[in-house]
Amino acid sequence: MTETAEAAATAPPPRRRIAIRGAGWILASALIAALIMVPVAALIWQAAQGSDGLWRHLAAYVLPHALGQTAMLMAGVGLMVTVLGTGAAWLVTAYDFPGRRVLEWALLLPLAVPTYIVAYAYLDLLHPLGPVQSLIRDLLGYTSPREFRLPDIRSMPGAILLLGLVLYPYVYLPTRAMFMTQAASLVEVSRTLGTRPHQIFWRVALPLARPAIAVGVSLALMETLNDIGASEFLGVRSLTISIYTTWVTRSDLPGAAQISLALVLLVVALVSLERWARRRQHYSAGARRARQFRPQRLHGVKAAAALMAGLVPVTFGFLAPALFLAVEAWKRFQFAGLSDRLLVEARNTFLLSAGATVAVLICGLIVAYATRLLPHRGMLALQRIASLGYAMPGTVLGLGVLIAVANLDRLIDRSAQDWFGVSTGLLLIGSGTALGYAYLARFLAISIGSVEAGLSRIPRSYDNAARTLGHGAGATLRRIHLPLSRPTIAAAGLLVFVDCMKELSATLMLRPLNFETLATHLYGEAARGTYEEAALAALAIVIVGVLPVILLARVRQGDNGN
Repeated sequence: MTETAEAAATAPPPRRRIAIRGAGWILASALIAALIMVPVAALIWQAAQGSDGLWRHLAAYVLPHALGQTAMLMAGVGLMVTVLGTGAAWLVTAYDFPGRRVLEWALLLPLAVPTYIVAYAYLDLLHPLGPVQSLIRDLLGYTSPREFRLPDIRSMPGAILLLGLVLYPYVYLPTRAMFMTQAASLVEVSRTLGTRPHQIFWRVALPLARPAIAVGVSLALMETLNDIGASEFLGVRSLTISIYTTWVTRSDLPGAAQISLALVLLVVALVSLERWARRRQHYSAGARRARQFRPQRLHGVKAAAALMAGLVPVTFGFLAPALFLAVEAWKRFQFAGLSDRLLVEARNTFLLSAGATVAVLICGLIVAYATRLLPHRGMLALQRIASLGYAMPGTVLGLGVLIAVANLDRLIDRSAQDWFGVSTGLLLIGSGTALGYAYLARFLAISIGSVEAGLSRIPRSYDNAARTLGHGAGATLRRIHLPLSRPTIAAAGLLVFVDCMKELSATLMLRPLNFETLATHLYGEAARGTYEEAALAALAIVIVGVLPVILLARVRQGDNGN
């Protein structure tokens, strides 16, 4: 009894024992967070080097124009996604009409089409010699584009229109979730008091939806900042385009790093503005206790008008470009079949995306599980740092990775020459490791968030029971958490894989020589104006992109009890 009492007295307290057991997980999480911060540190270091006299030129002529174009683009896209997303969410929530159930998930479909593919499709569809304008001229009796032509889609209004049609689901999703839960009781009370439907929307539903709208708009604007293909195709010289051209065309890496830091500050300001906008917004009832929204039944002309209004963003944001790609891909397939080059690019895309997805899931699991083991402020700070990459545009992140990895490549090459007399060249960049690193930093937040959501559904009593049976943190993860979190991890893997497959900005900057993916192949063909050559690659990206949308729609239907 005495020895047992002494052992108990000298043993560390329970919370300290947990900390000791989780030390390895904390160290691994700290290393992952440090990896995410390396590109940012590299950008700051490179920007401090100066730009060989070109910074004055950039500050006087490039940056003001790019800032103005970016501000106009963000303002227009923000307004459009707010109107489309909020209007669509209220339409399918507040009213019941034939086709509403289909429209609920169909409104998510534009998420499957990357912005650069929509721009690519509409550039061909709305070309003066394209099918749309040719049909209009035939109907009106004109014979030449000189007699009649539509305004050029390659303009700021065109970019705002196309980006808004693709990005509005970022507002639609959270806003509809809020309408279906938090607003239901208040809306029913308003109806009993005789308030008209349009007054209910403006006085009750819309004020309650402001936090959800703010979150959705901020996400849409981050995607707008991340865009490089659509903006370039449509003639908008945004900050992202300026970063790429400053590095590639002017060979001014410090100048590109300085513009990148300006863009990072813009992202920080955007996130801060979003949090400030909803700082005093609090929901009075939890989602678990909220009642489902009871929609108002529409008939006749009103039902048809509601259905047509809901189909407009689906048609122009997904159906029109997807059908165009399908037709063009079929024509190309009939003419030349599947080229060996396209098959090689599809293989490159699959292998690169699959390898990056595995790395992202492993790192996300480490960070999320370490946070579960030790949910203190320090660990939560590491988790936030590890998730920062998703808020950074791909061009900025790619440039930071390029600077860091290029310097490491030089160090490895010099060391190999000094020690073994052999040059390794661009070992990390040439092997695709740098591109995989960029994917890891960019999409790690998706993995962390999804895995954390899956782990949160597992009661902590399971951890305590495993600990009493003598299982450590690793054994508990392997035998309990992984089997129970398998669906969530699989869903996260699908989301990360598709995002890696669609990523264009970082891929353009970091891909090895003579290495093309489906996204870079499409970008190259569109830049040359040979749109028909890229139809098969674009269609493949869209088809794969539909998979997470279907998954998301099924999850939403399950949550809503449909």
